[in-house]
Amino acid sequence: QARLEESGGGVVQAGNSLRLSCAASGFTFSGYAMGWFRQVPGMEREFVAGVSWSGSDTYYTDSVKGRFTISRDNAKNTVTLQMNSLKPEDTALYYCAATDRGYGSTWDSEYAYWGQGTQVTVSS
Repeated sequence: QARLEESGGGVVQAGNSLRLSCAASGFTFSGYAMGWFRQVPGMEREFVAGVSWSGSDTYYTDSVKGRFTISRDNAKNTVTLQMNSLKPEDTALYYCAATDRGYGSTWDSEYAYWGQGTQVTVSS
């Protein structure tokens, strides 16, 4: 059974950093592109960052470019989102997701597996 488990969320002040991790199990991790999404209550789920199955290609939503970095370790079945220079508008529930589209996607409907999410709160 496929499973994704996020960790690393918390409460931080604006300008600080957080590192989110996602541990995968129950499927062939190296065959899936991975993504991070976020959602604020009452809003649509938003794509944040993605990484291809090999880790060679990464892509980001414009609002986090230059501040967030996604990476993966196929030996450890993990994907990480390093978030620097956090802003109050980054506050959300962050989800890790997996898609069998090898180079990933910004569309949440194309992701087959999802974690439960980890809360990130950035205070001003």
